[in-house]
Amino acid sequence: MSADAETAPETGAASRFDGLLNSERTSRAVALLGVLVLTWSYVSVLFYVTDVVGGRSRLIAVVVGSLLLATVVGSFVGLRTAVAVTGALLAGGFAVYVLALPQSQLQLLTPDRLLSDTVALLTGLSILRLTGAGVWAMAVAPGPVFLSWYLAVRRRYVGAVAVGGVALGLFVLTGDAGQVATLVGVTGGAVTVAAATLDRYGAGVAQLDVLTMVLAAMIVLSATVSVVPGAGAAPLLPNRGSPTVEGSLVDAQDRLNVVGSIRLSPQVRFTVDSPEPSYWQTAAYDRYTGDGWVRTGNANPYEGQLRGPPGASRTVQQQVTAEGSLSIVPAAWKPVGLQGPAAENAEVTTQGNLRPTVSLRPGESYRVTSEVPLHTTEQLRRSGTDYPDEIEERYLQLPDSTSDRVRERAAQVAGGEDNPYDKAAAVEEYLESEKRYSLSVPEPSGDIADSFLFEMDAGYCTYYATTMVAMLRAQDVPARLVTGYTTGQQVAEDEYVVRGLDAHAWVQVYFEDVGWVRFDPTPGGPRETAENARLAEARQNGQTGVDVESSEETATPTPTPTPTAETSDGGADGNSTPADSSAVAPGVVTTPGDGSIPGVGATTTADGGGSPIPDLPPRRTFLVGLVAAVGLVAGARRAGLTARAYRALWLRYGGGGQTPDDDAVRAYRRLEYLLEREHRPRRTGETPRTYLRSLSRVGLDDEAVRVGEAYERARYGDGVSRAEADEAVAVVDRLVRESTPVVGRLFR
Repeated sequence: MSADAETAPETGAASRFDGLLNSERTSRAVALLGVLVLTWSYVSVLFYVTDVVGGRSRLIAVVVGSLLLATVVGSFVGLRTAVAVTGALLAGGFAVYVLALPQSQLQLLTPDRLLSDTVALLTGLSILRLTGAGVWAMAVAPGPVFLSWYLAVRRRYVGAVAVGGVALGLFVLTGDAGQVATLVGVTGGAVTVAAATLDRYGAGVAQLDVLTMVLAAMIVLSATVSVVPGAGAAPLLPNRGSPTVEGSLVDAQDRLNVVGSIRLSPQVRFTVDSPEPSYWQTAAYDRYTGDGWVRTGNANPYEGQLRGPPGASRTVQQQVTAEGSLSIVPAAWKPVGLQGPAAENAEVTTQGNLRPTVSLRPGESYRVTSEVPLHTTEQLRRSGTDYPDEIEERYLQLPDSTSDRVRERAAQVAGGEDNPYDKAAAVEEYLESEKRYSLSVPEPSGDIADSFLFEMDAGYCTYYATTMVAMLRAQDVPARLVTGYTTGQQVAEDEYVVRGLDAHAWVQVYFEDVGWVRFDPTPGGPRETAENARLAEARQNGQTGVDVESSEETATPTPTPTPTAETSDGGADGNSTPADSSAVAPGVVTTPGDGSIPGVGATTTADGGGSPIPDLPPRRTFLVGLVAAVGLVAGARRAGLTARAYRALWLRYGGGGQTPDDDAVRAYRRLEYLLEREHRPRRTGETPRTYLRSLSRVGLDDEAVRVGEAYERARYGDGVSRAEADEAVAVVDRLVRESTPVVGRLFR
């Protein structure tokens, strides 16, 4: 055997490993893997959509079928044909989507509406807001999946990345691709292009450690550093402390996220002149995502009188005056008319709420006319369940992630009732009595309703309302989450002062011939205690903006009076209805009227005091840490640290072989590596025996020479005994221990 073959095994393994990395086959495999990662990044958005609206298994089948089709035809179908197939897939999918829309939506599909909807999608309209979001997801999935994978199979990697990048870019524009999905997609595309480029120029993917280091640094920096103070895009790592919530609860435009601990704000938002108290509604949300809410459909310009509830109602006029900048139109349900500055640029959502496109300035006011539904408890109990198709489709939806135990608990609580009203009353009473009201709760993870029912002891309005809607929908009772404000502080016979601490979330349940009826499962007593303490604290500290003229005369906010069920002629039948019996308001945080954001970090608890809430790192933080670790490993490999670490471990812990001969050979190779490091390497053409004899002249241990002799017998002679092999291993182990602290210990 030649001397060159007698190298240490770790050197040969490293060479073989580098050769494998530099091979054409490996480069192609890495490029294909990058395309798959990029494909996953945008398909994951569609998976999330179909998980919310249903049909995820069908989407999986569509994606897998597209990948298989591209794999099969990639070897014999030309590029033009593949592009034509992609166009056919997109056109066919769009046709299926259009045919799946309700008749009421089809009538709106004018060319102008199609253009405006397309522009809306490209400027932030979430896919989840589409009426047929699940069908749309399956319609757009096969085209880009097929074409990008077809190009990858044909080794046109840059084209594959371009197609996948366009698909991912669309979902970035709609706001549905989160930072993690976007970063993963960019990483996959960059790896693909790099692997293809390195292979083209013969560098091999062994040089990908440089790219890995750069990408890891980009991801970690983008996740942890905010370049522009107060920028709208939040970093991946969560901001510790209690967030402000009124902006996301009341001012939320189309999507409402459920957060953790919150703070109460005593800032006055608006005043209301009204002949009777009410909850001042601002928005309703129909699509439950499991971790929040989405308001589907586009808003239409307000053009005058709106439809009232389907049954009897009474007219209530309200005058609302903004005390700060106001970007909402609070009103008693159901608003049918609007006059004043807000009417000039108002929109009407598909859920029946009004909202302005231009904020009201402080001091501006508007008049809103509401038709408040009239009903009795018995009328609600007699209400049927033959709901309109639109109501069933939109307000019985639950995400596929809804657990069986949520459905089982809903059946335990309300399954014994024989009508929607008693089911709603049972769920409302159950949540009021079983859960504590608290503003200090951990940031939720997973399905909100499931977490609140089985993992949490306490929560605030958003948790109560979300859970009640989920439980009712599990019982086939149409329900939705509503946001707005409770009555506020009554300062005169017909005047109410509404503050940020009155912001609230509650539930509306649909009844035939009546429409939407309010239920509120949040306990009222603890809420009032928190409100009173917070307002008293603000007044004591001399905080500005917490009172208007005459509001200081009332020491605490006036609780919402308990309504009674009303007959169709406006009288009361004397029976309290649980549907309207909860006088609660939330503990929700606001932003002040001047648009500034209160200090983030202090958590105001129900007693008005501040106490930080421990917050464990979420999954996104773990992912960023994992990316950083990968980058560090790549850097260590580039610097040779991993190879040196491996060799050091191999030298110190050589391990055992299956036979004495294997142990003797391994012992010599460790010895040779040690001698190379401590003295000199074996020269080309120099045999192991010559090498050891040359070192023995300068004081090499005789036992080390005997290790070489055992090696020769093991490789070229009759072999060695177990005792001889063990002796060789023991000698090398001793020499390694002696040489590690101080160079030169090997020699006498």
